[in-house]
Order: sequence, then C-alpha cells, then structure tokens
Amino acid sequence: MTKLLRRGPLEAVATGIIALGIIMLMQPVSLTLYSYSFVTTLAGTVMFIIVSKFPE
Repeated sequence: MTKLLRRGPLEAVATGIIALGIIMLMQPVSLTLYSYSFVTTLAGTVMFIIVSKFPE
C-alpha cells in the first residue's frame, strides 16, 4: 500500500492530467473537450498540491 502512495509516480500522473487539460483547451475540434478542459486542469492541479505532501 505504501508503494501506491509515493510522491514521484503520483506527481507524474498529476502532471499528465494537467497537460491533458491544456491540450483539451487548445484543440480546435470539440466544444465538449474545451468545456471540460478547465475542470481537468484544476483537478490535476489540486491532485499535484495534495500529492506533493506525501512522503518521498
């Protein structure tokens, strides 16, 4: 269980979610993806803030 709560891998996942949100924001095709881009970026940012408090 402690391997799942390591900072490194979860920070990488949070960074990936933030990047996905930015890609969704900049794509010109789907209005639905654009609509959810802010929520996705915000969720990744909140996850990154929480995960950064985890032990190494």
